Amino acid sequence: MAALIPFEVPTGSDKTLLVWELSSGPTAEDLQHSLLTVFSQFGLVYSVRVFPNAVVAGPGFYAIVRFYSARDAHRAQKACDGKQLFQNSPVKVRLGTRRNAVQENALALNSSKCQQVANYYFGFNGWSKRIIKLQDLSDLEERENEDIVAPVEKHSLKFFCALEVVLPSYECRSTGVGPLSLLLKRKRTQKLALQKAMTDAFQKLLIVVLESGKIAVVYRPCEEITDARTEEELQDLIQVCGDKNSRGTEPVYYVDLSNFCVSCPVMDALK
Repeated sequence: MAALIPFEVPTGSDKTLLVWELSSGPTAEDLQHSLLTVFSQFGLVYSVRVFPNAVVAGPGFYAIVRFYSARDAHRAQKACDGKQLFQNSPVKVRLGTRRNAVQENALALNSSKCQQVANYYFGFNGWSKRIIKLQDLSDLEERENEDIVAPVEKHSLKFFCALEVVLPSYECRSTGVGPLSLLLKRKRTQKLALQKAMTDAFQKLLIVVLESGKIAVVYRPCEEITDARTEEELQDLIQVCGDKNSRGTEPVYYVDLSNFCVSCPVMDALK
């Protein structure tokens, strides 16, 4: 089954691992680094959080590890449960069991996390960003309000940024905008507008990791973030390129799902 990676904060118990019986010798920071090193072998990790045991449980630590992909989390759980990993005693690793009565709203990744995901799945040279427009709208807003704003009042800076994320191997472009108005210094406000536009551009992309290792990109220009599970839920165009360890070495395929009516390996892989 295809693994779907939206540019959003991963939620759900199928992407979360609980690790316990961690020894009390190392510090929490050292354990966090060691756990990240181990679990990163199975896929991209969103976060590793280490906590001290409750008093009744005795000395030691436990950790919560969150992956972007449920498939990676399952592989890590099977491989690491009951193993010593980096300490002298075995650890226990279980998938999360929390059940939510109400589905959580998807939270967009910040620009730094978006770039981390893009670098992992597309490669450092597999994508780029281009600023289309960056405009300071502060003066315009002040002129519009000059008759009603007191002269001594501190004005907020307002920037508008339009930015394009480009995936050359997939012939895909995604544009994002970042209007921002804050009471901050000019450079800081400008930087935040750029980051907001980048996040907006990435929200329109959905990464599909096929079982073969090939990666597809779905462009969703007008959709809200969703957790699609079947090919019918994927938007119009899927663009497939070579597997993530040899990007660009195979031809690019285009599949229009809305008009597709015969079988092909790409569709079979999505089932």
